[in-house]
Amino acid sequence: MSIFKLIDAEKANYPVAMLCRMLGVSKSGYYAWRGRPPSKRRRQDALLIEKIREVHNRSRETYGYPRVHAELRSLGVRCGRRRVARLMRVAGLRGCRRGKKRRTTRRDPRAAPAPDLLGRDFVAGRPNRVWLADITYVPTREGFLYLAFILDTHPRRVVGWSMDSHMRTELVVDALEMVVWRRKSSAGLVHHSDRGVQYTAISFGKRLEEVGIVPSMGMNSQ
Repeated sequence: MSIFKLIDAEKANYPVAMLCRMLGVSKSGYYAWRGRPPSKRRRQDALLIEKIREVHNRSRETYGYPRVHAELRSLGVRCGRRRVARLMRVAGLRGCRRGKKRRTTRRDPRAAPAPDLLGRDFVAGRPNRVWLADITYVPTREGFLYLAFILDTHPRRVVGWSMDSHMRTELVVDALEMVVWRRKSSAGLVHHSDRGVQYTAISFGKRLEEVGIVPSMGMNSQ
């Protein structure tokens, strides 16, 4: 920061004359600095900040400076990544930060998983023959949102889901309850998942048994 910028920033707290005297500059020099029009670089920065705001707003405030820079380049705006990063800091613009990758599959070494009845053959001749289940997550401003879903392999359509801030067994049970309520399970219907603790839990296995669904577990869900 220049001496004159410092004086301008502090003039609400201290007299200009005192600040100039303490910093060894003249009052006339300070007022001459204030009367100057913005430099070409500052005018260009102001215009670029407006373009950056437009790109950032279109991204729903999710883009950080690398993606904002790439978007500007695609629009024909020539500028450096460091400049975009600096101007975003000045404007108080930030993208969504990605944390470490979350593990959604945690195995219970004491549990006995169901056998793999599909052998990676995820094709069914009609609906309600094979349901594929999995858990994923979505980063949000308030933390991670976990999503359990069930996919019917015949129309390749999600038929049940559940969302919450945790990955306890209730998450997958709720997804199962939705699809059982929405659809009738046919005899021999297979529910295929990975071997995560949610799917090997006794309570989940009992619920599958109650509604007549056969469990199947592979190393990785599809």
